[in-house]
Amino acid sequence: MTACSNDASSQQTPASSTSAAARQQRSASADPSGSSRSTPMDIRVTLDGRPVDATLNDSPAARDLASLLPLTLDLEDFHGTERIGDPPRKLTTDDAPEPTAAKVGDIAYYAPWGNLALFYKNGPSASSDLLILGHVDADAEQLSQADRITIEAAA
Repeated sequence: MTACSNDASSQQTPASSTSAAARQQRSASADPSGSSRSTPMDIRVTLDGRPVDATLNDSPAARDLASLLPLTLDLEDFHGTERIGDPPRKLTTDDAPEPTAAKVGDIAYYAPWGNLALFYKNGPSASSDLLILGHVDADAEQLSQADRITIEAAA
C-alpha cells in the first residue's frame, strides 16, 4: 500500500478570527449535521483504553469520518507498517489533497478497500489512494501494539 499526507502538526498554529470564521462556515456547509468545526478538528482517541491526543484535518474525508463518531474499531496489523480497521461505510474521496507519504502517527483512509489505517512506521511513497485524515500523538510502540481504537468528538 502506498501513502499520502497532510501534515496536521504544521496546521496547529492559531488562526485569525476572520479566517477561523470562514473555515467554520465552510465546515458547517460541508457537514450535513450542521456542526461547525475549525481546522484542525480536535478529537478524543483511546488506544486499548489509554487516551492519546489527536486531531483530524479539515479535508472532506476527515469531516466524513467525524460524521461517524463515536466509532470503535478493532485493529489488525498490515505489512508491519500500520494497524487497520474497517469503518461502517466508505468515506468520501472528493477534493482529496495532493498525495504525500504517511508518517508515524498518521490516521489515513485507504480508499480502494475502505479501511482506516493508523501508521506506526513511515509509509512508502505517496499515492492518491491513501488520504491522510489526521494525526495521533502516540509513540510508535504504542501504535504498533494497538488492538482497538475509539474515536470520539472532543467535548
